[in-house]
Amino acid sequence: MIGGDEATKAPAAGAPQPLEWNFSQVFGERAAGEEVQEVDIISAIEFDRTGDHLATGDRGGRVVLFERNDTKDHYGHRRDLERTDYLISRHPEFRYKTEFQSHEPEFDYLKSLEIEEKINKIRWCHAANGALFLLSTNDKTIKFWKVQEKKVKKVCDLNVDHSRAMGNGPVVCSRKSASSKQCMENGGCNERPSGYSSIDASLPSGGVPPLRLPVVVTTHETSPVAKCRRIYAHAHDYHINSISNNSDGETFISADDLRINLWNLEISSQSFNIVDVKPANMEDLTEVITSAEFHPTHCNTIAYSSSRGSIRLIDMRQSALCDTHSKLFEEQEVPGSRSFFTEIIASISDIKFAKDGRYILSRDYMTLKLWDINMDRGPVTTFQVHEYLRPKLCDLYENDSIFDKFECCLSGDGRHVATGSYSNLFRVFGCSEGSTEATTLEASKNPTRRQVQTPTRPSKPPGTLPRVLRRGADTSGADANGSAFDFSTKLLHLAWHPTENSVACAASNSLYMYYA
Repeated sequence: MIGGDEATKAPAAGAPQPLEWNFSQVFGERAAGEEVQEVDIISAIEFDRTGDHLATGDRGGRVVLFERNDTKDHYGHRRDLERTDYLISRHPEFRYKTEFQSHEPEFDYLKSLEIEEKINKIRWCHAANGALFLLSTNDKTIKFWKVQEKKVKKVCDLNVDHSRAMGNGPVVCSRKSASSKQCMENGGCNERPSGYSSIDASLPSGGVPPLRLPVVVTTHETSPVAKCRRIYAHAHDYHINSISNNSDGETFISADDLRINLWNLEISSQSFNIVDVKPANMEDLTEVITSAEFHPTHCNTIAYSSSRGSIRLIDMRQSALCDTHSKLFEEQEVPGSRSFFTEIIASISDIKFAKDGRYILSRDYMTLKLWDINMDRGPVTTFQVHEYLRPKLCDLYENDSIFDKFECCLSGDGRHVATGSYSNLFRVFGCSEGSTEATTLEASKNPTRRQVQTPTRPSKPPGTLPRVLRRGADTSGADANGSAFDFSTKLLHLAWHPTENSVACAASNSLYMYYA
């Protein structure tokens, strides 16, 4: 990264080479002409901190878990991998693990409001005792899930052998008796006692079938079982847009349009409001919270973005209610460039901290911006994503596409960033010093099928902000093959593997994975 330490700098000899992306896997691939159900569309993607597990949530309220299987099946235990003195070139491979229904549709009778089951965010928590823990949220309710391998219990063969019990003559009673009566397999005797009523029904030939007693045994097979440990509810008046785990492993935050609440994982009955931007008079409201994220290593630091394109850094040590920010990051508006759409396209839809916490990546409708938390004069780098759509903003406003919320992600080493676009395309940029990488890929089995022509050199930045680069500007509304972009198919959600150059992205109901 620009201005990073030695571990994140690009090689000194020449500019770094761009990554060569290849298709890896697809789950839930749609057949040609197949109609996609609304509930099957993926709405959240998240790797855990080790990269061995991947979770997706959909609009039907389900959470699907995948686990990595290439290390287990081909290379043994992780300790064995660490002892090897050679590089393993095999790319990550995942397999389906389990799924569970996280949320159900609800109705708020007090507000006459229907609460849909769609999963907005998923966040992994620290694993413990061989169990996986994660948070999932819809618009109103956050749930804490535990997923653990349980031994499978099965009903084994019955404890009576039918072939021996039926049709093989009398069975000797285990109880000794002075009489020489013959007993049947159900314990009855052939000889009727005195006073036997003739009204009683006669026994069938061969006797009454024996009582069947099934035996339940625990096998050596295991199956993952999801259990909801806690439900954090009734704390947000507006739709939850973000949840984020703290590095202390004990707390997390949840954010809606006007407030950010702090929770303890062990306590679901109360939360603490740490940010409140709601004015006394709602007519004075000028911006809303769009995303919030804990610093990856500093448990007291939180960043949150707004609909006006600003990012605020707050320190929870300053006060219980963080009314004031410690740092403000926003780009100065170019004089004469303001229009009706300026504030709409400036709204930040997602922010992510780099792994070391030095940089923040933000995504607005037109661009990706990389910010240095030690420099609040402006973004370090600006990557142009949707510059070609500027002439079409009126049409995008009319069909509401201008309000689409695209996510962004960073690679574990901080050298690359990625975000989605329309026509199921996503873009990968290099952010190492001297890099001009700007790759466009399609979420399909042939990711390079529809390459968008981009300039090989970064264009000169408008304005006078120092150290700012603007890269990847594409000027046409069609790909290299002349095909027009499809604004009804959009790639909103994607995630980068924490330790390897592998990206998982959602195209409608399909999960595509790529490696470089």
